[in-house]
Amino acid sequence: QVQLVESGGGLVQTGGSLRLSCTASRSVGGNFAMAWFRQAPGNEREVVAAIWWFDSSTYYKENLKGRFTISRDVAKNTMYLEMNSLKAEDTAVYSCAGRTGNIMTLARQYDYWGRGTQVTVSS
Repeated sequence: QVQLVESGGGLVQTGGSLRLSCTASRSVGGNFAMAWFRQAPGNEREVVAAIWWFDSSTYYKENLKGRFTISRDVAKNTMYLEMNSLKAEDTAVYSCAGRTGNIMTLARQYDYWGRGTQVTVSS
């Protein structure tokens, strides 16, 4: 089992930046993928970005690469999401997720979840 804990959400103005963190309760090993998902009220949960622990390969939701950057620190068992030039439509609950194996893009393909952190972008 792996417990995931997010931090770093909050309220920011349009155009601002936030960095989210997700820390795993233990070392997850190389064959492990972690991802950030978000869900806005009335919307389905969608993948934002994902990273493969072994070689830091990444995936981004179309149109987010360039504003959002996913990274990981193996020594700290922590994944990050740097979000820049934030827009009102980025407002959502952001959750981190993990799975053994390769990067996947559907929420149902992930086994471990954090509780989520609210990101609110005010216009």
